[in-house]
Amino acid sequence: MIEVDPPNHKTRRFQDKSDPIDAVQAARAALAGERTGTPKQRNGQVEALRNLRVARRSAVNQRGETQRQMKARIVTAPDELRGQLRGLNIAKLIATCANLQAGRADAAIPAVAVAVALCSLARRHQHLSTEIANLDELLEPLVAGINPALLAANGVGPDVAGQLLVSSGEKHDRLTSEAAFAMLCGAAPIPASSGKTTRHRLNRSGDRQANAALYRVVLVRLRWDPHARDYMQRRTKEGMSEKETIRCLKRYVARELYQLITANDLNSRLDIYRSIFAGALAPRAGRQARPAV
Repeated sequence: MIEVDPPNHKTRRFQDKSDPIDAVQAARAALAGERTGTPKQRNGQVEALRNLRVARRSAVNQRGETQRQMKARIVTAPDELRGQLRGLNIAKLIATCANLQAGRADAAIPAVAVAVALCSLARRHQHLSTEIANLDELLEPLVAGINPALLAANGVGPDVAGQLLVSSGEKHDRLTSEAAFAMLCGAAPIPASSGKTTRHRLNRSGDRQANAALYRVVLVRLRWDPHARDYMQRRTKEGMSEKETIRCLKRYVARELYQLITANDLNSRLDIYRSIFAGALAPRAGRQARPAV
């Protein structure tokens, strides 16, 4: 059984669409070894990590939308309420709005309706924050149990490590090399040279969430790692822009983290080889070992 990616959009537009035609195109692609890939496994700890991250990402998006809705309501709120909430940071704003007292019987009055809406949104924000904190308590030990070396890398936290593990999958045989991992993360350089100009352009393909994770690692290292800052200064003096330098750093980070992600596979393979060699060197049952000469 071979899994084949969808056909090229331009090629498909020039042909008809039917199940027999799709079957023939898939068979040709499989025989030629094109557009074939190894699907991810869905029966390990990484799959559990992926499900928890989906729930957390949804809660984070909803909390951000709730916060934006609150600020929009404050802009159009009455002067008295707007003056009470002006200048508060987000934590105090949420706590103040959650304690607003407004009678539900007078909800037809616009000023009362704004207070009721702000109270409802603030309590929803608090509920989502509690949900995110509960999921973080599950995610961090799970990531540390899957790959503690990745979590201990410079600039890598539970969120970044979790995203890279999910993007890589349970088994890393589908990643043939660190260059394939960089292409998966959208960090592989795309040649865009012309004439005497030699340059590389932005790679817009790959897993954008994994690319964003590498970007956060680069930002942390540019802030705290002297080697990354020295590299940025050297490339800037050579005439390279900040964005191009960050792309180079993401490629280097992808190479480093690939070694950490696949280190567990290498250790497991070494354990298997040791057991095989130990079994081959051990005397077989029912046969005595030869005495030493």
